[in-house]
Amino acid sequence: MIKIYNRETKEYEEEKVAGRKYIEWSYSSPVGKNITELLIKKKLFSKIYGSYCDTRGSIKKINSFINDFDIDMTKSRKKASDFKSFNEFFIRELTEEARPIDKNPNILVSPGDGRLSAFENIDMHKLVQIKGLTYSLKELLQDDEVAKEYDGGVCLILRLCPTDYHRFHFVDNGVCGESRFINGGYYSVNPIALERIPKLFCQNKREWSIFKSENFDDIIHVEVGATCVGTIIQTYKTGEPVKKGSEKGYFKFGGSTTILFFKKDTLKIDGDILAQTALGYETKVLMGETIGKKI
Repeated sequence: MIKIYNRETKEYEEEKVAGRKYIEWSYSSPVGKNITELLIKKKLFSKIYGSYCDTRGSIKKINSFINDFDIDMTKSRKKASDFKSFNEFFIRELTEEARPIDKNPNILVSPGDGRLSAFENIDMHKLVQIKGLTYSLKELLQDDEVAKEYDGGVCLILRLCPTDYHRFHFVDNGVCGESRFINGGYYSVNPIALERIPKLFCQNKREWSIFKSENFDDIIHVEVGATCVGTIIQTYKTGEPVKKGSEKGYFKFGGSTTILFFKKDTLKIDGDILAQTALGYETKVLMGETIGKKI
């Protein structure tokens, strides 16, 4: 059972996991772990399934997915019947009213929907993946010089489930640099996998860029792929100014992760999020929701 913290009710909720039995089998049983290493984590597996989700034949999955996971389609710009494939539904755009954004330049907002963990005063050599497992920023970025600048700063890990809105956004006005690509595997980013695969984020396919924000200094944006996420799409234009809340990109089908790094003494994360992270719980957040303040 995976429990997440609801900020509104101040209670814990059980997460509805798409394919829970399959994930548990893949990362817990001896046979499942072998098949994961031989097949499931490979690009071909995710590419084949992703291609199927682009076909008209995948439309039949949409209504059952909406019903099984209580997807609120009143927030979507399109009706369920308007989508021409499951992937088109999966990367659906929301109405402007669905995710209000605080334009106050001193307020930090969430870059997307998901389950958030936050760490302050980070040691770039021992970033927390999950309790008991760590990795280094140098390994994640494969760039030692950039990594050094973020020692003592803040790390935000936003885990997106298949049931979440799968577009990610900029947290401030600014300009984003070119995205750098790092090839890797396609392990699940579900906590079941995070507990069992050391340095998982450093093993998966990922992209990262430096966002020169107006109010929070340079921010590292990392997008991590996962099982059945065959494609990470960047929709921003390198070097062009963007506004707070502007779309940066989206993930195609599957669970995924966005990780943000801030330099030391640039912001303070909200206390409830930090407290829940310390207790080992992720906090449920929506894109545009306030999660911290500028120092």
